[in-house]
Amino acid sequence: MHKVVISGTGLFTPPHTVSNQELVAAFNAFVHAHNQQHADRIAAGEMEPLAESSSEFIEKASGIKQRFLMDKSGVLDPARMAPRLPERGNDELSVQAEMAVAAARQALERAGRSAADIDMVIVACSNMQRPYPAVSIEVQQALGIQGYAFDMNVACSSATFGIQTAVNAIASGQARAVLMVNPEICSAHLNFRDRDSHFIFGDACTAVVLERAEAASSAQRYEVLGSKLATVFSNNIRNNFGFLNRCDEAGIGQPDKLFVQQGRKVFKEVCPMVGDHIAAHLECLGIPPAEVARFWLHQANLAMNQLISRRVLGRDAGDHEAPVILDRYANTSSAGSVIAFHLHSDDLHSGDVGVISSFGAGYSVGSVVLRKI
Repeated sequence: MHKVVISGTGLFTPPHTVSNQELVAAFNAFVHAHNQQHADRIAAGEMEPLAESSSEFIEKASGIKQRFLMDKSGVLDPARMAPRLPERGNDELSVQAEMAVAAARQALERAGRSAADIDMVIVACSNMQRPYPAVSIEVQQALGIQGYAFDMNVACSSATFGIQTAVNAIASGQARAVLMVNPEICSAHLNFRDRDSHFIFGDACTAVVLERAEAASSAQRYEVLGSKLATVFSNNIRNNFGFLNRCDEAGIGQPDKLFVQQGRKVFKEVCPMVGDHIAAHLECLGIPPAEVARFWLHQANLAMNQLISRRVLGRDAGDHEAPVILDRYANTSSAGSVIAFHLHSDDLHSGDVGVISSFGAGYSVGSVVLRKI
């Protein structure tokens, strides 16, 4: 069995920044128009008026201050409130593949690897823009990689599940090196007209190169000491969009075809699940939580991350111990914990231990324990 290291990471950040203030202005314009349109029904008590949002509400509820989007104009148009991403021809590189290739090239450069060194490509994210051909195979072709590729989806935990899949392939000898990519266009599944969630998500793409430890030569290498995954079925985070929607016309256009969640239940149920999962994983590896230098947690909600790290450490974590990137990037689903790792890992010293952890719909939770070489 081969030891496995992460030898390179990459990050693609979309070109458009949207502040809370901009998002609130568009949302409140929609609310005002909606309440005017239905003024008679609201006055008659037949319909509740929609409530406005505010920057203060968003930051207090989530810790988010802005997000990056693939398209800004469509989202901020009160008459549309959805990104404008025109379909491309079948012979053009798809949007997700374009994001993935950009992040992958950076990860390969940081790892000191070329396409010829990669045997396997995984595209792991919450939503694929088509069922087939796999986006991963498109990325494989665009980069000139031989071998094989496949897509996988475990919602916000897709990256950690993808990392374990890559580790297993490398450790068993099926692949010398694996490229694992997370192109998340979360703005396309977000209901920007829902006050409770219109601010949650942003877009981004991350990439990770994993390879045999004995072959890696990059300056920044992180040995994978172990990975642990768990899933428990829950309807509290759900997206019912799928190919069967066209078979039931009455359901087309319903809110549940976009992201929906019962936020309070998710907070109450997921935080202890994740905290206990990480603690048990560290105990299994014989690593006291106090010896972990860095926790790169899924960037969904600031209060969730604070509670999870407190449950693992028995105290509040400092900013250097559990870095936050969701204030700038918002929730980027599977990419979030990898963005945190990408931006906040180079300063660790040889021998330092860190944990990448993701959690989300499913419920799903994954943790990857690393030691810097």
